[in-house]
Amino acid sequence: MVTRRRVLGGAIAATGGTLITGGALFPLVAARSAEAAPAAPAAPVAVPAPFTVKMPRLAELSPVSTWGGQDTYAVTIKEVDREIIPGTQTKVLTFNGQFPGPVLRARSGRKVVVRHRNTHSMPVSIHLHGANVPPEEDGGPMDTFGPGTTRTYTYLNEQSNAALWFHDHAHHMESEHVFRGLSATYLLSDDTERALGLPSGQYEVPIALRDARFDEAGQLVYVMGDAFERTTILANGKPTPYFEVAARKYRFRLQNSSNQRFFQLRLADGGEMIQIGSDGGLLESPFPTNSIGLSSGERADVVIDFSRYPVGTQIVLENTLGPGSPDQVGKVLRFDVVRTATDASRVPARLGVLPAVASLPAPAVQRTIVMSVDEDGRQDPRGFLDGQVWDADRIDQTVAFGTSEVWTVTNANKFVPHNFHMHLVQFRVLERNGAPVAPGEAGLKDTVRLMPGETVKLHATFNTYKGTYVYHCHMLDHSAMGMMANFRVR
Repeated sequence: MVTRRRVLGGAIAATGGTLITGGALFPLVAARSAEAAPAAPAAPVAVPAPFTVKMPRLAELSPVSTWGGQDTYAVTIKEVDREIIPGTQTKVLTFNGQFPGPVLRARSGRKVVVRHRNTHSMPVSIHLHGANVPPEEDGGPMDTFGPGTTRTYTYLNEQSNAALWFHDHAHHMESEHVFRGLSATYLLSDDTERALGLPSGQYEVPIALRDARFDEAGQLVYVMGDAFERTTILANGKPTPYFEVAARKYRFRLQNSSNQRFFQLRLADGGEMIQIGSDGGLLESPFPTNSIGLSSGERADVVIDFSRYPVGTQIVLENTLGPGSPDQVGKVLRFDVVRTATDASRVPARLGVLPAVASLPAPAVQRTIVMSVDEDGRQDPRGFLDGQVWDADRIDQTVAFGTSEVWTVTNANKFVPHNFHMHLVQFRVLERNGAPVAPGEAGLKDTVRLMPGETVKLHATFNTYKGTYVYHCHMLDHSAMGMMANFRVR
C-alpha cells in the first residue's frame, strides 16, 4: 500500500510511450519506490486473447430507502477478490464488492444520501466528481474518514443532467486506491433529458474504461507513474471483451477511470459515432464524429447506430493512443451484432440549452495557471501548479462569490501530458491554443486535457456555494505528487 513517505520518496525514471498513430514519441514520467528497488520482475499472468471474454453490464445500486423525498444508499468500502482474468482471483478495492464500481442513478432536484462504511485498512475521502456541492460534501483531499468508521454524504443534485462519478480523494492515497478499483458511476438525469427519446433501458450502457498492470499471480501491480507498464485495457472490468448488440441505436456512457491513460477511440471501420454529451451533460446539438478523446476522468455520451450493420457483423472499438503498442492497447472492445430489434429511439437535432460563448457573463477576473511536473529523472518527482506543490493550508486563489472568471491554463512540460479538473463548477472551454474548440468539448466540462505545451482558456461562474475547494491534474499519479491547489469562494 502506498504511503506518503513512499510517494514523495519514489525514484523517478523516464520511459517512452508511443502514439500509435503517427509513431511520435510520447514520453511519460514513471516513479518507482525507493524502498523497494526490485530485481527483474517475473512474467505477468497471461491475459486472454482479445474478444474472448464477455463485457458485463455494470451493477446498479438500489436505495435502502426512498422515504422523505430522498434516496438513501448504504455503501461498504472493502477489499475483495474478483475474477478479472479468467480463472484468476485478483484483490481489488471496491464499493459494495463490485469491480468496477456500481452505477448510482439520481434525478435533478431529488436529494441523494450515501452512507459509506469504511472496512478498508486506510483512510478514504469520497469525492463526487463534477458535482455542485458545499465543501463539507465535496470529499476533499484532507477530509478523510478512517478504517472502521462511517461517513454520510448528502447531494442535493441542484444541477442539470450530467455523467458524474465518485472516487477516493484522500491525498497521497487516492492514486493507488482508484487504481485498485475505488471508483463508481453516478448518472444524473432530468426531465429535459428524459423527454428526448434517446436510447434507454437495456440500450443505455455505461462503460468504465481503464488500464491495468498484473503480476505473475494475477494481482494488480501499483507503481506510481508507470503508465507504460499498464497495458491491459479493461472495459467494465474485463480485458478487451466483446459485447453483444442488436441492430439498432445504443447510448454508451463512456468514462475514463484510468489514473493516467488517455484514450482516442474510433470504430475500426471508421464508422460514425454521434457524441451527444460531455462531462457536464448534453451538448446543444449532436456532434457526428469518427473519433472520441478521453483523458483521465473525462466522460463522453455517445450514440452508435448498429442498424447499418447486418446481423453477424463484428466491429472493434479501437484506441489510437499510447503508451503501448497497437497489439497491447490498440483494441478496447468488440461489438457483435447478434440480432435485429425494433427501435423507437431518436437523436433529436436539439439536445440541451447552452448559452452561446459570446453571451457568457463578463469575467470579473482573469487568471493564469501553469501546470508542470519534474521530468528530468530525479529521485523525488513533484507536481506543481504555478511552481508550487500543494499545501492544504495555503489558499492559492480567492474568488468573489457570484462572479465569473476566465482561467488560462498551460501545460509547461515538454514531454508529459496533463489534464485540469476543478471542483464545484462545470466550466466552458473557450479556446484551445488560441482557437475555438471542437463541438465535443464545447459543452459543460469539469476536466480538460492539456498535451505538452498546450494552453486552454476556461470560463467558470462561482454562484452556488462558498468555501474552499481544490483544482488539480486529474492524472491522479500527478495530483498525488502535489499537482493540486486550493481556491476559496467567499
